[in-house]
Order: sequence, then C-alpha cells, then structure tokens
Amino acid sequence: MLYSGCVRARFAVRPGPRGWAANPLWRSTIAFDKRSAKSFIRINDRIRAREIRVIDENGEQLGILPPFEALKIARERGLDLVEVSPNAVPPVCRIQDYGRFLYEKEKSERAARKKQKVISIKEVKFSVTVDEHDYQTKKNQAVRFLTEGDKVKASLRFRGRQMAHRDLGYKIINRLIQDIGEAGSVEFMPRMEGTILHAILAPSKKDAPKPKPAQPAQPAQQQAAPPQTPTPPTPAQ
Repeated sequence: MLYSGCVRARFAVRPGPRGWAANPLWRSTIAFDKRSAKSFIRINDRIRAREIRVIDENGEQLGILPPFEALKIARERGLDLVEVSPNAVPPVCRIQDYGRFLYEKEKSERAARKKQKVISIKEVKFSVTVDEHDYQTKKNQAVRFLTEGDKVKASLRFRGRQMAHRDLGYKIINRLIQDIGEAGSVEFMPRMEGTILHAILAPSKKDAPKPKPAQPAQPAQQQAAPPQTPTPPTPAQ
C-alpha cells in the first residue's frame, strides 16, 4: 500500500530542479504515507469494505452507507473519511481532518508514555570471597535501587573449585534478602543457572493509606439553659 501510494504521488508531483529528493512536496508526501502506513489506518479510497457506518465531524451518525457515498460527503465538506474501527461489523468510519486526527492521536500516546513507569532491572554482583565492607556497599546499592522503584538482580558467580561450596553462595544471597527487609520483596528465589546463582528482588508495594475514623457529629444546637426568675427590686428607705 505504501509503495503504490508513493507511485501515484510521484506521477502527480513534478520533480524539483535537482531531482525528486529536492522537491519538498515529494518529501512531505513520503512522510505522510509513512505515518499512515505506521498507524495502519485506512482513509478515503483505501477503505475496501462494501458498507460502512458513518459518523460526521459533529459526532452524529449518518447511517450505513457505501464507501463512495461517504467519501463524496466528506469531500464536499473538505474533510477526509477515516476508518476508526475496522474490526466492527460493519466498519466504523468518521468524517474528519486526517492530519488533525494523527496529531491528536500522537499527542495522547505521548501523554500516556509520560505517565507510565518504566521499571528496569539493576544488577548487583557478589563473589564467594566478598568481605564485609564490599557486602555493605552492595547491599546499600540494592536498597537504593529498590527505593527508586527498580528491580534488583543479585548475582553471584562461582569460579573453579568454588562450585564445591555452593552453600557459601546461598548464605550470602539469603543474608542479602534478610538485610533488605521491608525495602523489597523476593520475586524469584535464589537459583542456579550454570555457574551463576541469582535472585530477583522487587520493590515492596506501599500500603494504601487507611481511612480516617469518622468523628461523631456535634449537635447543631446546644440545649437551652433554664429561664432565670427575675429578682424583685428592693424598696427604697
């Protein structure tokens, strides 16, 4: 579809003084076709269904029409016929500006990518002969990675005769899991893959805030005080 569209545009657009690559209209046509091919959206003459459900630019349904009639209405209004739901029966097409449709779609996709959290796996490597200082440094790194929201892969490689002492490697990885505590949770328990012992730690899920207990409602009006009897005036002497 992309090649045929470009061929039609090539015969419709004249080359520039330095050939086809120098013509800005030719480059814009190629970029437009690449965008439409990337999104897999059929528009105008590329809609192949026999009947389509048409929605105009104001959101009102025009009913089920043949594609050529819907395309005629779209061209009379200076807009495009865009297939927005190809899997529906019949397919749903909308009369709208195709360039604005692509812009709004890319804008919403960028906003969705900004909101999503990308979790990466950070690796912390140990050895059977690791000393206490190096162990504490690597443990602090693992805790920092977990607090930042990343997963941690704790790996330990056995070299040569160290394979006969796998229990030492398990002790180091299990100690790391215990020392991390509430900062992370074990996603994959320690296991061997060749000569490497590794475990996957994931950041711990934060507890949802508990709802505050409802306070008893105070009475709107306090009880009225009992009326006081007036004291009679003292007679003058």
